[in-house]
Amino acid sequence: MNNKYEKAYTEVLEIISHFSNEEYSKIPEEKINFYKQNQDKNYKYSIDPEKDLSKQYISEEANAILVSLFRDYFATERQKEVLKNLLNQNQAKLEEKKREKYSTDVFKKEEIQKREEDIKKKEEYLQDNQLIQYKQTFFSKFIEFIKKIINRNKDI
Repeated sequence: MNNKYEKAYTEVLEIISHFSNEEYSKIPEEKINFYKQNQDKNYKYSIDPEKDLSKQYISEEANAILVSLFRDYFATERQKEVLKNLLNQNQAKLEEKKREKYSTDVFKKEEIQKREEDIKKKEEYLQDNQLIQYKQTFFSKFIEFIKKIINRNKDI
C-alpha cells in the first residue's frame, strides 16, 4: 500500500480517538479496523486536543479521509449538499489549471505562426522571382523599327 495512505490512516485514527463515544460509534467498525490494519505503525502522530484542528498539521490524504467520514456519517443533508458543491468547485478549478498547464492551444498557435511564416516566405519568393520586365532601350527600339521596315520591304 502507498506509504502516504498508511500515514494518513495513522493520522485519522489519532484524530477520531478524540471523538466522543457517541460520535466514534457512528463510524462503522469495518472502517476503523481497515485503518488499524493498514496504518503505518512506525509513524508517530499526535494532535493537541486543546488547539483548533485547522491549525495543526494534517496530510492531504488524511484530510480527504476525514471529509469523506464527515460526509458519510455526520453531515446533515444540507451540509452534504454544500460539501458536494464545494468539492465540485474545487474539481473544476483543478481541471482549469490542468487545461492551462497542458493546453494544446500552444501547439495551435505555433502551427498558425508557422503557416503565416510559410505564406510570407512564399510571397517573398514570388516577388523575388517574378518575370523580369524587359525595358527596351532606345537602341533596341531603333533596331526593332529597322527590322520591321526590312520585313515590309521583303513582302513588297
